[in-house]
Amino acid sequence: MLETQFGNVVIRIVQGDITDEEVDAVVNAAKSSLSGGGGVDGAIHRAGGRAILAECLDIVEHRGPLPAGEAVSTTAGSLPAAHVIHTVGPVWRGGDTGEAETLARCYENSLAVAADLGLASVAFPAISTGIYGYPFADACRVSFAAVRDFCLRAAGSLREVRFVYFSPGDAETAAQILAETDALP
Repeated sequence: MLETQFGNVVIRIVQGDITDEEVDAVVNAAKSSLSGGGGVDGAIHRAGGRAILAECLDIVEHRGPLPAGEAVSTTAGSLPAAHVIHTVGPVWRGGDTGEAETLARCYENSLAVAADLGLASVAFPAISTGIYGYPFADACRVSFAAVRDFCLRAAGSLREVRFVYFSPGDAETAAQILAETDALP
């Protein structure tokens, strides 16, 4: 739909199902318990199978629930990706309680996990825009700026980042916002 570049990393807007993406890692908009649920989280767990949940439960058993903004990786089970990077987005509370900073950390920390694993391609959903209520356009601006800054600073092995939106309308809106990203602070 739209393609641009931040440093050596190609950025793509894709309309589709994130569970179908053939990338090194898909990012899961997870709950702190990493136990699956609705939306993207449920879709990834259903499509990937029990191996993802088993690793997630092991992570939570050893380190506790995953705080918002942090990221961890697991197998991708039956997904076409090799890894799932789980991150917990912020719940929207009006924008005055650090939501933007936490959301940016979701993207930055997910990319840092990908870089630590030596991955070349990652696909992101729209983190926190579903049940967590983050306004979609605002979330796009935060996510694109965070990814741009990471790619220009510390891309490492990363060569492609996809933003995957299920809804054609969301993909179109995101493409318009991404086209303006160079002007973002």
